[in-house]
Amino acid sequence: QVQLVESGGGLVQAGGSLRLSCVASGKIFSINAMGWYRQAPGKQRELVAVTKSGGSPDYADSVKGRFTISRDNAKNTVYLQMNSLKPEDTAVYYCNALVSSGVVSGYRGYWGQGTQVTVSS
Repeated sequence: QVQLVESGGGLVQAGGSLRLSCVASGKIFSINAMGWYRQAPGKQRELVAVTKSGGSPDYADSVKGRFTISRDNAKNTVYLQMNSLKPEDTAVYYCNALVSSGVVSGYRGYWGQGTQVTVSS
């Protein structure tokens, strides 16, 4: 089994910054992609940013230029630096990872429990 644990959420004023972290642990052979999604009340979960092994990161248009995703492969950790936060960024942020647990195992997607980000105006 694989566990993802997020941290770093909280309450911040508009224009402020937060840094989210997500650590993957458990039976991990390799991680293909790690990313962040968010879900606001009454809305569907949406992709915020994703980083793939050997590829460039992808961002939702709404966060380009404000958010930066980075990854520490040695620590199985992904970060999301969020700057110039807006009230519309308020949501529960979820970490997602595509993990293989063995040489002959395929990749499976795992989710964290989510961390609340609230941006006040």
